[in-house]
Amino acid sequence: DVTEIEEKEAQAKQEEQIMKEQELSNLLHEKRYLKALGLAISLDRPHTVLMVVKAILKETDGRRHLEENIVRLRKDQKEAILTFLVTWNTNSRNCHEAQAVVEILLKHEAPDSLLQYAGIKSAVESLLPYT
Repeated sequence: DVTEIEEKEAQAKQEEQIMKEQELSNLLHEKRYLKALGLAISLDRPHTVLMVVKAILKETDGRRHLEENIVRLRKDQKEAILTFLVTWNTNSRNCHEAQAVVEILLKHEAPDSLLQYAGIKSAVESLLPYT
C-alpha cells in the first residue's frame, strides 16, 4: 500500500510550499527584490512577480532599481518573466509595468540574444497589438 507514502510526500510538498511563501513574504518585507523575483519566478507565480515589479517601481528611483534587478536575472528567469509580461500587457492596469520590463530587456539584451529566448516569436506577436 503506497497511500501513506503518497500522503507523506504531498504533505512534505505542501510544507515546502508554505516555507517558500513565507520566505517570499520576508524578502519583500526586507526589500530584497532580486531574490524575491527569483523565488516568485521559480514558484511560477506571474501575479507575485508582477507585485514585486510594482513594489520596485514604487521605490525612489524605481526604474533604475528595476533595471538593476532585471539585468541580474538568469536567462531562464528572463524568459519566464517575458512570458509573464505578455499577459500583464493585455491588462491596462498592468501594462505600464510590462512595458517597463520590455524596455529593460530590449535595452540590455542584444537582438541575437533575444532571438535565442524560448517563445520569443509568440511573445512578440502577442505584445505588438497591445503595445
